[in-house]
Parts: sequence; C-alpha cells; structure tokens
Amino acid sequence: MAGSKKSNPRLLELIEQLKKHSYENKAPVWKDTASRLSKPRRNWAEVNISRISRYAKKGEVILVPGRLLGSGSIDKPVTVASFHSSEAARRKITDSGGLVLTIEELMNKNPKGSGVRIMR
Repeated sequence: MAGSKKSNPRLLELIEQLKKHSYENKAPVWKDTASRLSKPRRNWAEVNISRISRYAKKGEVILVPGRLLGSGSIDKPVTVASFHSSEAARRKITDSGGLVLTIEELMNKNPKGSGVRIMR
C-alpha cells in the first residue's frame, strides 16, 4: 500500500504550522516535531506517565510527538504537550500540579521552542 496519504485535516494543518513556525522563529524543535508527525501513526511515540515521571525534572516542559498515555503515576509538576492525550493522563498530570497542552498551544506559548524536551 505504497503512497497512502494522511487525511486528518487537523494533523495536516498542524504539520504545516510547525514547519512555518520553525522557519519564522529559527526553532528546529518544531521542524523535528513536524517530521515525526509526518511518519506513519504506528511509528509515533506512545509515552506513559511513568516514563515522564522517571525522566522529567520538576517544572520541565515535555513534548510528546504522538500519544500521551495514563499508565503509571507522577508526583511532580510538569508541562506536557502532545497530539493526543488520554483522559487518565490529563487527570494525573493536573492532579500533580502540572499542565497538559496540545502541540498547537505549546507552539503559540513558546514560539522559539526554548527549554522544550522531546520525549519518545
């Protein structure tokens, strides 16, 4: 099935916005994220809360180019942005004092992409 194209309009728009932001703000993090989201969905990152808890520092900004899942627990406040996040993951992060954003929200909040860590 060679040549299958992405058809999700939200995803296509996000990829274009990421590329545009990367060029305008000289922020390679957005170009890297666009590249990762352009790949087949089966190759996207699927990150559990337990991994974020294990590797992220308190107050850190984490970008998940894919899905954020709710397995595990977290006890430190972090900001996490992803294309899709489960309800359990959102609840656990907000209960720990953190913040859950979409990639679009993070990109608009931090156009330069400084201090953003990509986790896969």
